[in-house]
Amino acid sequence: MKRIAIIGAGSWGTALAVIAARAGHQVQLWSRNAAVIRSINESRVNSCYLKLVEIPSSVAATSELNTALDHAELVLFAAPSHTARELFTTISAHLDEAAIIVSVSKGIEIETGKRISEIVKEVAGTSHPFVCLSGPSFAKEVIAGHPTAIVAASKDAAAAHAVQNELSFENLRIYTNADVIGTEIGGSVKNVMAIAAGMATGLGFGSNSVAALITRGLAEITRLARREGAQVETLMGLAGLGDLVLTCTGTLSRNRFVGEELGKGRRLEEITAELSEVAEGIKTARAVKQLANRANLEMPIVNEVNAVLYEGKSARDAVSELMSRPLREEVS
Repeated sequence: MKRIAIIGAGSWGTALAVIAARAGHQVQLWSRNAAVIRSINESRVNSCYLKLVEIPSSVAATSELNTALDHAELVLFAAPSHTARELFTTISAHLDEAAIIVSVSKGIEIETGKRISEIVKEVAGTSHPFVCLSGPSFAKEVIAGHPTAIVAASKDAAAAHAVQNELSFENLRIYTNADVIGTEIGGSVKNVMAIAAGMATGLGFGSNSVAALITRGLAEITRLARREGAQVETLMGLAGLGDLVLTCTGTLSRNRFVGEELGKGRRLEEITAELSEVAEGIKTARAVKQLANRANLEMPIVNEVNAVLYEGKSARDAVSELMSRPLREEVS
């Protein structure tokens, strides 16, 4: 049995808490939301994000970071990526000496273009092993027992295997790799592509259009990831292609939903007001565009998603722009 802290009690953080508890671990689940904490501790459900799942008694919710982190051997960061710098600044003072930091958050910091691993290194130092846990996984399906495969990526092989061994359970299978960069970029940028795929669906386009966006989106993700130092194989695996396909086609995808509603002509503010959780692709789109511009990389889908999100361009005009680009070879 391990003591596990999970920072963030949204649907994925709660799902991981349930999985970890089912696997025999003691879990402290941190949240800022008093209603969530009360619901978990008193009713054994997360009434805000995962209503239909009974939460085991070995999961306790708290609003105190030092309580959550007390003697925690694994610390899972499951909060929205834009809170990473603030939370890790506080977390670092309470970490157990041997704690492994595990990020399950998928996003890139807008202000700096940094991935979660880079923020952790900058704020908390390098004394704690870092693992990125990512891949095609909807929380509701994992909890419902659907077979799911994801990746634990770390430069520290022992840390990756520790996460693999402690969190793999019944229907959740975890593979390992050493490519943190590729795993983080794949998990983050796929949300931008899911918005694009959703826009195509919202416009009434069919499977041809979504397949094209997934394929060309993968090319853009790979282009950026390689420039940052990732391995191409990672982008062809669970953290790349697998997660991209799921998020672009799955009806549980928040980012796809945002794109679909944009395609129907609705305003972004109106759409996000309906969401109970963050659609990471909205902020990530801006961060990725800045990264691409800095590296002088061509990422036309990312550019068009940004134009729709932030410049008032219609989804239909964005698709027309992509289809009218100069003809070229598929692989350059």
